Amino acid sequence: MKRIVIVGGHGKIALSLAELLSGRGHHVHSLIRNPDQESDISATGAMPVIADIEALSTEELSEIFTGNDTIVFAAGAGGGSPERTYSVDRDAAIRTMDAAAHAGVDRYIMLSYRGAGLDHGVPEDNSFFAYAESKAAADEHLRKGPLHYTIVGPGSLSSEAASGKIDVGDAATAEHAARDNVAHVLAEVIDADNTIGHTIEFMDGSTPIAEAVAAIA
Repeated sequence: MKRIVIVGGHGKIALSLAELLSGRGHHVHSLIRNPDQESDISATGAMPVIADIEALSTEELSEIFTGNDTIVFAAGAGGGSPERTYSVDRDAAIRTMDAAAHAGVDRYIMLSYRGAGLDHGVPEDNSFFAYAESKAAADEHLRKGPLHYTIVGPGSLSSEAASGKIDVGDAATAEHAARDNVAHVLAEVIDADNTIGHTIEFMDGSTPIAEAVAAIA
């Protein structure tokens, strides 16, 4: 059993992940900003923790993380203003990485997106630009830091039921990745040390998720 913190616990992927991890016997804390969401977190088997990651310092986040084994960053501004996107998806994300290192929590899983990177190619006048810039900066900070990281990069998300199957890298040709499939990938990655130091980009596909994750090398 591991002690796992999900940052951004009320997102659809995060809720599915919390339920999966709790069902596997892990002890899960889900960070949320809104107390009205506590019952949704509790229904997954996870423990809600009220924490505004935009407002908390690295030291305060470190106190929350201490004693845990793994951090999963699944938070996001959700397409708000560029200022809030930078605040959450870049600045707060980077603080959670630094806090994890300070707290001695080596394992860190980042939920990113397929195609993220410093060379993302999104025009500055595109509404997606702030998000692309934020994820690129956060992912780069993670790669250069001391944490045992895995970056999970699904393509365009859908609300379809989980198929339990994906295709990775160049083999991924489907149009979407189901959110529940993404949650299953995150759950598998947590226990897959072979994914440390890797970025896994994928779509829905034909390979069972456990098999696809095990094949990362």
